[in-house]
Amino acid sequence: MYIPTFDDVKVARERVTPYIHKTPVLTSTFMNDLTGAELFFKCENFQKAGAFKVRGASNAVFGLSDEIAAKGVATHSSGNHALSLSYAAGRRGIPCHVVMPSTAPQAKKDAVIGYGGIITECEPSTTSREAVFAEVQAATGADFVHPYNDPRVIAGQATCSLELLDQTGDLDAVVAPIGGGGMISGTCLALSNVAPDTKIYAAEPKNADDAYRSFKAGHIIADDAPDTVADGLKVPLKDLTWHFVSNHVEDILIATEEEIVDAMKLIWQRMKIVMEPSSAVPLATILKNKDLFAGKRVGVIITGGNVDMDKLPWMKN
Repeated sequence: MYIPTFDDVKVARERVTPYIHKTPVLTSTFMNDLTGAELFFKCENFQKAGAFKVRGASNAVFGLSDEIAAKGVATHSSGNHALSLSYAAGRRGIPCHVVMPSTAPQAKKDAVIGYGGIITECEPSTTSREAVFAEVQAATGADFVHPYNDPRVIAGQATCSLELLDQTGDLDAVVAPIGGGGMISGTCLALSNVAPDTKIYAAEPKNADDAYRSFKAGHIIADDAPDTVADGLKVPLKDLTWHFVSNHVEDILIATEEEIVDAMKLIWQRMKIVMEPSSAVPLATILKNKDLFAGKRVGVIITGGNVDMDKLPWMKN
C-alpha cells in the first residue's frame, strides 16, 4: 500500500489547476451567531462537475501515461466520483466506464452521461458494486481509479484544504463529511503537514455510522448497504483511508437524518447555497456539538451540490 506524501500533494496541485475552479469561501453572520463559532464554508459545490471529487479524479487521469490512458479509466461510484472522473476523462479525450447503483440520483446519472461516461448499473450494495465492476474492468482493461482508496485521488483531494487555508489563514478546526474517507484523508494529509495544530473532525450520518464505529473500535467495520439521505456517504472505509483517519482525525461526530435535512434546509434558506445532503452533515454535527466549537475558527467543507431537484429531502412524497 503506497501512502501519498505531501510531495504528491504539491505535484497534484500543479497538475489539476488547469482543470478545476478555485472555489470560494463563504461566511454567514447568522450561522456564526447560531453556532457560537466563526465558520468558513469551503464551497466545493461550485467546483467543476459540482463536487470536490474532480480534484482527485483530475489528478489520477492527467497523471496517467499515454499508453495506459489509451485504454481509458473505470470506477464504481454512487455519483460524484463517477461524474468527476467522466469530466476529467472527457478533458483528456479517453473513455470512462462507471458502475453505479440503480438507486443513484438521476441527476448524477444524467451528469455522468453528459460528460461522456459509460454507465453499467448494479444493485445498491458494496458487494454488488464490486462484483459488477470486476466484470467491467476485465472487459475493458481500463485503469481503475478508486473513488477514495487511491493515493492519486487522496493527493488530489488534499488540494482543497490547502486552498482553504490560503483563503482563511489559521483555523482551529476543519470539519468534513466522511463516507469512504477520501476527502477526510486528503484533509489529514494536507493539514498534518501545513497546519498540524488544526484539529480535524469527520462528520457522519447516524444511519451510516460505520466510520464512527470503526474509529471507536480501532479497526474497520464495514456496512454493506446503509440507508441514509446522505447518498454520498454510504461506502465504507478502506485500508488507505483508515490509515489517515486512525492517525490524524480528532473525532468522528454523527447526526441523525432529521438533523442532516434541517441543516441542509438551513443553508439553502440562509446562505442561498445549493448543496446536497452529504454536504450538510458537517453543519449538523457542529450544531449538535456547539460547546466543542464555541469561539473557534472552523473550516466547513461543503463537498458537493449535485442534488436531485425533483427529490429534495423536505418535499412531501
